[in-house]
Parts: sequence; C-alpha cells; structure tokens
Amino acid sequence: MAFVAIYTIGRLKYPDEHPASREFFEVGYKVIRQADLSGNLVREFSPYGIAFPEELIKGEGAPILTLTVWKSLESLYRFTYSGQHMRALRDRNKWIESHHEKQPSFVVWWTEEVKEVSWEEAYKRYTYYLQHGPTPYAFDYKNAFNERGELYLFK
Repeated sequence: MAFVAIYTIGRLKYPDEHPASREFFEVGYKVIRQADLSGNLVREFSPYGIAFPEELIKGEGAPILTLTVWKSLESLYRFTYSGQHMRALRDRNKWIESHHEKQPSFVVWWTEEVKEVSWEEAYKRYTYYLQHGPTPYAFDYKNAFNERGELYLFK
C-alpha cells in the first residue's frame, strides 16, 4: 500500500509574539487536531530543530514548515479543502507572507514506506518540483498523479 506525503512551506508575516502569529499557531493546533481525528493522517513530522534551506523561500519572517504522511491522495485532498484547514486557508494572508516569484506553497509525492519520508526528501522533492514542474515524482493538486504515475483528477 502506498502513502502520500505533503510538504508545505511558508514564512510568517510577523514575529512569533505578534497577535497574528499567535492566532496562526492556535489555529494550526486545531487543524492538526482535526487531522489526527480524521483517521487518515499517518504521521506528522516535527519541524523543530530542522535546518531550513533559505534558498527555498526568501523573506524576513520565521519559516513555517509542515511534513505529513496520509493514507491516500483523496483523503489528503478532502482534508485540505474542508473544516478547520479550509478556514485556515481562507485566512492565510493574515499570517503568511505571499510567495515571491509565484513559488508553490506545497508539494506532494507518493511513498511505499513511511520511513522513507524525511525533511531531506521533502526539500529534494520541492526543489525538483521547482525545476521541472509537476511529474509523478513531485506534484500539486492541479496536476496530480496516482500511485502508478498516471494523471489523477479529483472527484
């Protein structure tokens, strides 16, 4: 059984102690709690102590990174565009800097083993996506692929 991993990347607009940043972290806690309760989140990787590759996104604010593994692409997609996460996406501009040069804020890929997912792998997939665009190796929701590498359309 294959799993799907997603790496998200961004930067806070304000310092951690700013009310908007505190709100972001409060909402983020609710989002990950909902993900846990969904039964589809397989693993969440902690970003604490992770070296952030500055070349991936420029800006002044603190980096915001997530790396999670899900049971299926469909369950990840449904979670992204529903509930607490959908509300957070709508409010994103209050907390997160706009991406310069229209860089994507996430990348998705398939993995056979959860233990194969790492921050290094996430950076590699994201960099590949920036250089080559969406492929079965690294993709987004608009240009998604199933675990066999075939184009996938969400229902």
